[in-house]
Amino acid sequence: MKFGRFKKDNNIFYGIVGDDYVREIAGDIFGQYTILNKKLARKEVESLAPCVPSKIVAVGLNYRSHAEEVKMELPEEPILFLKPPTAVIGPEQNILYPAMSKRVDFEGELGVVIGRKCRSVSVEQAPDYIFGYTCFNDVTARDLQKKDKQWTRAKGFDTFAPMGPFIETDFDPANALIETYLNGEKKQSGSTSDLIFPVFFLVSFISHVMTLLPGDVIATGTPSGIGPMQVGDVVEVRIAGLGTLRNRVTA
Repeated sequence: MKFGRFKKDNNIFYGIVGDDYVREIAGDIFGQYTILNKKLARKEVESLAPCVPSKIVAVGLNYRSHAEEVKMELPEEPILFLKPPTAVIGPEQNILYPAMSKRVDFEGELGVVIGRKCRSVSVEQAPDYIFGYTCFNDVTARDLQKKDKQWTRAKGFDTFAPMGPFIETDFDPANALIETYLNGEKKQSGSTSDLIFPVFFLVSFISHVMTLLPGDVIATGTPSGIGPMQVGDVVEVRIAGLGTLRNRVTA
């Protein structure tokens, strides 16, 4: 099933996504909800980020191809960092290029959306705590990342966490094609089969560090091919089975 978050007039709501329509939901998709009979045409509503996470837990250097690209050894444990919820934007919303950076990169990733409170779960239990999956772009001010030696500023600017367009609950994260396009040109192409630490392991590992709450997002890392964006560029993260996350870069 495909879930989205939408706005029409001053009303923000979750909905079940069909081919050309949205069926409105009353309630919380991570708790109790009712699917209403009311249908809206997709063109009538604005798509927002598909959830509102309390935190985004991102994983660095988690594709073998990317580790080779940046000439770094494979990590022994997942490298974790946080992106603030204020960085979240949805599909077709603008990525703002910060004045203090001279290089801003795209990083197409698979996003994992947590469905219920998750603390110290096993790898075998992890699938029961996942609500679904979405496209994610771990936008990074690469020059500031190198300058600061830690990643909070480089990864945490407003608009640096595009996600969407929807959350798909019926998805196999083990061997999914993930691609990133810049102005229509393919820049990244990889498979989640190349993950150093696969999705269920990540959920378990992170849950032994911090409690994950419903709607929290894990950004699972990016394949090789990262590169810079300029003002005016359009970046698309495409994941087979999840759709296309499209954003424009603006000043």
